[in-house]
Amino acid sequence: MAATRPAGKPPRQVPVEIPPHVQQLLGAEADELLDALKLPPPVSIRLNPSKPTDVQGEPVPWCSQGRYLPERPRFTLDPLLHAGAYYVQEASSMMLGQALRACTTLPRNPIVLDLCAAPGGKSTHLAALLPREALLISNEPVPNRQAALAENLWKWGHSNSVVTGAEPAAFLPMGPFCNLVLVDAPCSGEGMFRKDPQARAQWGPNLVKICAIRQQHILDAAWDLLAPGGFLVYSTCTWETCENEDQVHRLVQRGAEHWTIPIDPQWGVSRSNGGLRCWPHRVRGEGFFLALLHKPGAAVPQGGAAPPDALPHPADQWLHDPEAFRPVERGHTLYAVGARWHSLVSRLARTVRCIAPGSPVAVHKGGTWMPHPALALNGMLDHGQFNLLDLDSSQALGFLRGEPIPATHAAGTALVRYRNLGLGWVHGAGNRWNNRWPPEWRIRLR
Repeated sequence: MAATRPAGKPPRQVPVEIPPHVQQLLGAEADELLDALKLPPPVSIRLNPSKPTDVQGEPVPWCSQGRYLPERPRFTLDPLLHAGAYYVQEASSMMLGQALRACTTLPRNPIVLDLCAAPGGKSTHLAALLPREALLISNEPVPNRQAALAENLWKWGHSNSVVTGAEPAAFLPMGPFCNLVLVDAPCSGEGMFRKDPQARAQWGPNLVKICAIRQQHILDAAWDLLAPGGFLVYSTCTWETCENEDQVHRLVQRGAEHWTIPIDPQWGVSRSNGGLRCWPHRVRGEGFFLALLHKPGAAVPQGGAAPPDALPHPADQWLHDPEAFRPVERGHTLYAVGARWHSLVSRLARTVRCIAPGSPVAVHKGGTWMPHPALALNGMLDHGQFNLLDLDSSQALGFLRGEPIPATHAAGTALVRYRNLGLGWVHGAGNRWNNRWPPEWRIRLR
């Protein structure tokens, strides 16, 4: 999660300064940090391994899918971004992959909970690293951030994903059910000083104290939700010790074990007494803190036997492997979730606010089921079941703006693709294909 900020207030110009605590930590080296914060921030993206493209860039050393770009393009006008082929993400935060690789005793298909997930950077990173059969629960307690989380996760296309919108403590009736919990905590945001004027404008000792208290509550819930043998990943974009190492030490006092995250000395990442620190004058990225903790005990397999086969659904024919999923109907929307997770997700939906109890598959409209916009972007879709419209860049941008596509004798539903990647749906209306790209996802930029 990014640094906390008041909603609706435009950033004001504030000079870059080093907080007193950071000056004490770095000593004379603080001047090097200040010089680095006055430089333009690096531009980086993380590729989606399930949607291969020819996007080029210099590799991020600690992330095999990470790429540095020489300059910042107009990402909004790139159809590959909207197709979920990559995610624009700050390079230091891609260190999450190193933490996950260190979790060597995770079950083969774990239950993973991202407690503070919006806008989706780390959830999509987890989705890229986890097996497709793993269950990913992406939670965002702040209502006005939930739509962006769902959009980014659905575009990424992980087939076993659930989106929830609850305070961390609301999960506690579920008991210790997770094998991995990620807390990318709301924080005072010092690590974002270079790229975010709002982070500089809002920073102050009082904000640090408020964030530290909030982090304690979130981490207490996260620890109680973690099953024995599980792992807790904790990260912030601040350098404040009370928001970083002190939080880790408090969990150690509750019985957590430090777990080492492997790093290459050439990366410039620093080890602290409790985690890793990224400093912009040492690494090619922003400020970041990352720690990995282990809960003692033997890992217990989660999930359960699949429920009996459901009655055939019209949408089954659209999926590569419909037998691997079970349908979940909610209102006018049909979702699909892995068969082994069906009962657990049902219990979860009775416990917390569940925005999407699975991956969206279909919507009921006009007396029939139609493919959900998210299905076009999901790996479970069988492209061979639909007429295909392969668009060039200009045509794809028109589609993403909500424009209809001229046609002759257009009928039925067709899948729009860009560079062989599913993008969205159109519905035939004779001399045109009517656009079904969601209005809230449309490009407004020209």
